[in-house]
Amino acid sequence: MIRTSVAGDAVTWLNDPLNWTGPSGIPARLVEHLGMSAVAVLLAAVVALPVGVWLGHARRGGGVAVMLANASRALPTLALLLIFASTAIGFGNRATVVAAAVFAVPPILTNAVTGLLGVDPDVRDAARGMGLSPTRSLLQMELPLALPLLAAGLRTATVQVIATIPLAALVGGGGLGPIIVSGFANRRFGQVLAGAVLVTAVCLLAEAVLAVAQRAVTPAGLRPARARRVRGIAPGTVRGSNEHAAVPSPQESA
Repeated sequence: MIRTSVAGDAVTWLNDPLNWTGPSGIPARLVEHLGMSAVAVLLAAVVALPVGVWLGHARRGGGVAVMLANASRALPTLALLLIFASTAIGFGNRATVVAAAVFAVPPILTNAVTGLLGVDPDVRDAARGMGLSPTRSLLQMELPLALPLLAAGLRTATVQVIATIPLAALVGGGGLGPIIVSGFANRRFGQVLAGAVLVTAVCLLAEAVLAVAQRAVTPAGLRPARARRVRGIAPGTVRGSNEHAAVPSPQESA
């Protein structure tokens, strides 16, 4: 009975036009939430991507860097947020963005290192044989092959940040978090549920959009076999002038 009442209150709150207008309305808070998330992911990417790509390309120290980055995940999010808020960064959105960026570094760094380490050594040898410099080999040969994992790291980090940003409300920040915190403060649990639903919906939508983007940047040859079958390319076929000519089996060749 209580659960039904809370769900009903959440629907009522979401259907209230007053909650969709003004600087404290859902659209304004959503824009602020996404803006904070974008800045946090950008900060994390600026730090983690160059380091991860370089370590993976150099094949030195990647394991240690990944271990240290993953160790940071053990830090309590709220504690780190309060620490940043107590420094010169101050309370508000900035402390939340910095804390969220810290937690976005591990997936980006890990996938960057793993993606570059996963490049076949034969690709490097081929690039060297063609006279490519290490930099050109990285940019033209290795990065395109590692791009799916790089995109996966950014995808994971983005969804994680979007889910973390609501904590901004605890240090005077904005976004969708104040909807939930205000609901708790006023014992309006329908509002709390509505805020949670909004955050969840944004996370799911971001996951779906980024999944499509990740697939778009994945070279056709690296996509799963099922995806190639959907495009009409059956396993065991050869691309090129005889694209749809089946490769004969050993028995047929005999």
